[in-house]
Formats: sequence, structure tokens, C-alpha cells
Amino acid sequence: MGVSNDLRTEAAPRSGGSRPGLDARGRRLLWRCRRGMKELDLLLEYYACEVLPQASQVERATFAALLALPDPLLAGYLLGGDTPADAALTQLVGRIRTLCRSAGGVGVFCR
Repeated sequence: MGVSNDLRTEAAPRSGGSRPGLDARGRRLLWRCRRGMKELDLLLEYYACEVLPQASQVERATFAALLALPDPLLAGYLLGGDTPADAALTQLVGRIRTLCRSAGGVGVFCR
């Protein structure tokens, strides 16, 4: 099971380069997307790069709350099909899953 080259090139640069359209807070959230699991990195960074430039403050706060969760919970929500108890997090997880499914190779990580 592999990751498409499209996702690898679309995700944020790992070399510390800046991402067009992201303000300072967006870049901080993007940095927090770097986890200990490559699959989470890819999903979270892709979502951040695609959505954060036009996201509202409420959406950004919800994403920050999601990023504050431990990796095992995040993996369960994004890779394993678990559902968060919080309604706002449930909605965000659904948005991330929908986005990754529509991005070609990213869908291999989403159920």
C-alpha cells in the first residue's frame, strides 16, 4: 500500500520552506502537523495546506484542538474509523477524511 506522488508533492515542504497563503498562525499549525507517524503527517499536512489559508478562526481552533490529541487517538480517528466524542472534532475528522479520499492516493489511508 503506497502513497501517490501527488500527495508527496502537494504536502508542505519538510525543509522549513514557507507555504504560500499561510499566515504565521497557519504555519505554526502546519508545523504541529508533523507527528511521529508518516501517515498522520501526510493527512494532517495535506489538510492544513489545502484548508487553513481560507479557514475561519473557529475552524483553526478546532484543528488546533485535534492536533493537541495524542497520536494513538488521532490514528484511531483518521486511520481506524473511530469517532471523537466532541461534535466539532467529529465534523473536522469527516472533512479531513473526505478531502483525503478526493485526493487520489491519499485515500489509501482513509476508510
